[in-house]
Amino acid sequence: MRFVGDPQSGWIDIGSTQMTRLDFLHKLSSSKAALQNITLIPGETSYFFLKELSEKLDFDFNVLYKIYLKKAKYSEGMLVPDTYKVPIGINEGDLITLLLNLSNKKQKKFFNKIFGNYSETKMIRYVTIASIIQKEAADNKEMPLVSSVIYNRLRKGMKLQMDGTLNYGKYSHTKVTSHRIKTDKSRYNTYKYRGLPYQPVCNVGFEAIKAAIFPQKTDYLYFMKAKSGTHNFTRYYSTHIKNIRNATK
Repeated sequence: MRFVGDPQSGWIDIGSTQMTRLDFLHKLSSSKAALQNITLIPGETSYFFLKELSEKLDFDFNVLYKIYLKKAKYSEGMLVPDTYKVPIGINEGDLITLLLNLSNKKQKKFFNKIFGNYSETKMIRYVTIASIIQKEAADNKEMPLVSSVIYNRLRKGMKLQMDGTLNYGKYSHTKVTSHRIKTDKSRYNTYKYRGLPYQPVCNVGFEAIKAAIFPQKTDYLYFMKAKSGTHNFTRYYSTHIKNIRNATK
């Protein structure tokens, strides 16, 4: 080993079942890490993503989530949805560092491409808006429309009143009820508080961020999910009420 180099730590892929002793020693220092895929889907919260990871990688969820909250500046929006290749045998701390570093590079590259520079303040505002869009839009085509409603309501000083903002953290898959709207006192509750939530609701894809940066120009103030699964958008409250009635018939 003095001649071939220091052995690596963790799992490695030696790529062979039979080899000489010298080849084996060489592979201990030169082979690539054995990798496995983990996938974060757009709109999922870090809470549920890390819960799934803890089960897949046999980690203690509480330990993993505590490390994440310590290393991440915000509890949501810091991870970029994608499929990541992570070394088998990686520990909790190194995994979180790896995911945050890779995501940060992707975000910086994206914002540099659009604005020519990267500002964390600008990034977190757009990601916060994008997280609402990600939760509310039925598909990518709707995202600029949902974005326009958000900006139009903010401009008029209206509360956003969007269910998706209450699907934060451990409530990612919980149906939003009238009771929840009345009792949730967090800053995520856009029925109770004006303006945007104090941080992103979930992790978002770049399509949602694009929509947050480039909303479609409309006068829409309301939208309602139709039976088709997509949304009906309107400027008028009276039309919005009709859309609600049609959807519940």
